Formats: sequence, structure tokens, C-alpha cells
Amino acid sequence: MMMRCSILLIVCACIFLNAQSTFAQVKTYEFEQIDSLQKIEKRNVVVFMYTDWCKYCELMKHTTFKNDSIIDVLNRDFYFVSFNAEDKRTIVFNHNTFAYKPTGTNTGTNELAYQLGTLDNKLSFPALCFLNSSNEIIFQYAQYIDHSSLYSILKATIRPR
Repeated sequence: MMMRCSILLIVCACIFLNAQSTFAQVKTYEFEQIDSLQKIEKRNVVVFMYTDWCKYCELMKHTTFKNDSIIDVLNRDFYFVSFNAEDKRTIVFNHNTFAYKPTGTNTGTNELAYQLGTLDNKLSFPALCFLNSSNEIIFQYAQYIDHSSLYSILKATIRPR
């Protein structure tokens, strides 16, 4: 009887611990919060730019950003902004105002996406932009990236404390 209770307790503990890692998620911030957060603790910022129609963006959301190592390092060492490049709201960031610019009848892109995501005069998705604590671009990447490659980049760009 005692052995059954011990086994049941171990099984329940394993299920509980596994459930906790399943529910872990990246803490996200808005651009408007970054200046205030930097006054509290200086960190580099990771901006993930995506669109609703981009299948590789969705894949990154459901794989790369669900990885426990990625979640841990982003939450501990960075401010993470998940940004829909087609966001229609006006965004004030780094003392500048960025508006939505229509490119067609039902399409358009926020100016901030162009500012942070343009590489070789081209904006493509998914895109990552790393900013230092002064909001200067220190790294850009514009294509799907898996969790192990992103983890290596994150570890290399952690701001010393």
C-alpha cells in the first residue's frame, strides 16, 4: 500500500512539473513600455516582427518561442516585443511617432516595421531586431529561425549586468 502511494505521488509530481513547463510563455511588452523599463533595469530588447498571413511567422510563434530555453533567456535577460508589422495604431517609441501606411485597399505596414526590419532595402517576415538599452539596432535577422540558432544569438547578445 505504501509503495502504491509513493508511485502515485511521483506520477502526480511528474504530471504537475510537465504541466508547468507547458504553460510557460514569453513575457511580452509594448514599445511604449520600453523607456520606463530601461529606467528600472537596462536590458537589450528583442523585437519579433510578424504578419498574420506569414506561415513562417506562425511557425516561429508555435515552435521557436514555445521552447523552454528561449522562454527562460528572453524572460530573464531581455525585453521582448511581439509586433504585428501591419498594426494600424500609431506607436510612440524612442521619442518618435510611427503610423500605419496603407499600401493598397486592405493592406499596409506600420512605419516602425520599416524602421526596425528593413535589411538590404527590403522588408520581409518573420524579422527579428535586437536593440541595445539606448534603442540602437545591434542585430537584425529576416527569416525563420529555429530555437537552437536563436538561443545562440540570444546568449551572444545578453547585456552584462
